[in-house]
Amino acid sequence: MGSLLRNVFGVRWAELRDATGAAADGIPPLLSRIAYGDEETARIAVDDLGDAICALGFVVGEATAPTVPFLLELVGSPHVACKAELLDLLGSICRTGQWHSAAAATQDRNHDASYRQQTGWEAASRTAVYAGRSVIEGVASSVRPEEATPARKLLQVMDDTPPLPQL
Repeated sequence: MGSLLRNVFGVRWAELRDATGAAADGIPPLLSRIAYGDEETARIAVDDLGDAICALGFVVGEATAPTVPFLLELVGSPHVACKAELLDLLGSICRTGQWHSAAAATQDRNHDASYRQQTGWEAASRTAVYAGRSVIEGVASSVRPEEATPARKLLQVMDDTPPLPQL
């Protein structure tokens, strides 16, 4: 994959699932298209990746948190064309809390246990976004408003969205 995304094959994608199926089938190729494709190819890949790791814009899965560091790497790269879309995807991931809300709404303690895996995915995904704050701050200071504005928006989301507890 080149120097960008050189650690992508260190993830055990074959053991992970995303919203579309086996993560190994979709996530590494989509990340590659974002990194090395032309602008239109990259934008389509970001959209497809969003469907896989943040379905409907608010449902994360087990492959989401392992993907976030690569999204942050792409955001921090000077040659990636679709930073605004990547930052929007990171914002969607950061705002997710559906499984936590569902677990909190249930009165049945046995039912709570069924949400443990999904709430763990949400908490890990949000934590992974928070871990990239310095990258996002760097983009927020860009002289290019098409990059800086969505980065500042994501920083605001991060400030307004507290960490999720592990249940």
